[in-house]
Amino acid sequence: MSPLDSLWQQTPAGHEKHFDHLDADGKPIRVRDYLRHSIADGTQLASTIRLEMTGEIKVKGWMPFTATQVISIDRGFVWEANVTMGPLFIRGFDRFLDGVGEMRWKLLGFIPVMTGTGADISRSAGDRYAIERILMPSSVSATNVVWTEDNDSITAMAPGVTPITLKVGENGAIKSVSMMRWGNPDGGDFGPVAFGGYVDEEATWGGYTIPSRLRMGWHFGSDRFDDGEFFRAQITRAEFR
Repeated sequence: MSPLDSLWQQTPAGHEKHFDHLDADGKPIRVRDYLRHSIADGTQLASTIRLEMTGEIKVKGWMPFTATQVISIDRGFVWEANVTMGPLFIRGFDRFLDGVGEMRWKLLGFIPVMTGTGADISRSAGDRYAIERILMPSSVSATNVVWTEDNDSITAMAPGVTPITLKVGENGAIKSVSMMRWGNPDGGDFGPVAFGGYVDEEATWGGYTIPSRLRMGWHFGSDRFDDGEFFRAQITRAEFR
């Protein structure tokens, strides 16, 4: 069984608690609108999501990919993908499980081309997990998440997790997401770098309305984002449990 399937099968089903729109009362206005927009009243609060997606990733040029991802509130995520390079392909995974990050990618499925482990990889992967919580709104509706609001921006803070900032519309839909993510996109030493992206479309599955088409990359919010953008995805299916 692959790490992705194992995470999906071994993670317990969702909490017995269901989302009540009254739970959002008392939160800042934009936070309340976002939560009520993202989670239908009465929806079971999920602990895990499984996503199917297609898109393009920048690896010395834009290349198409297909991928499956599982995100668990308690444990982290696994992202498995197949990237096409003309007649060739690269297959592998990025993951962050129980505080440990790792990446392993192989040309034609057996020739190693990229491997990453260690403290910096784990910290960067942990930040990726933090920002991808927007794909599972139940994870940011928890009582240990503290929200602040500034005009059309809302920021979620939780113990041990890098804060993420969302720009939301009047209906509560996410327009963009950003954070200071640990990384080294320009080479050299790792450090906090502006990271984020735009939400171009959203879709609803199982009572959750989440981003379904998005563009992500480094140096978000600056004129360097055109070069820093490296990920464009269309989510085609989402299953919660």
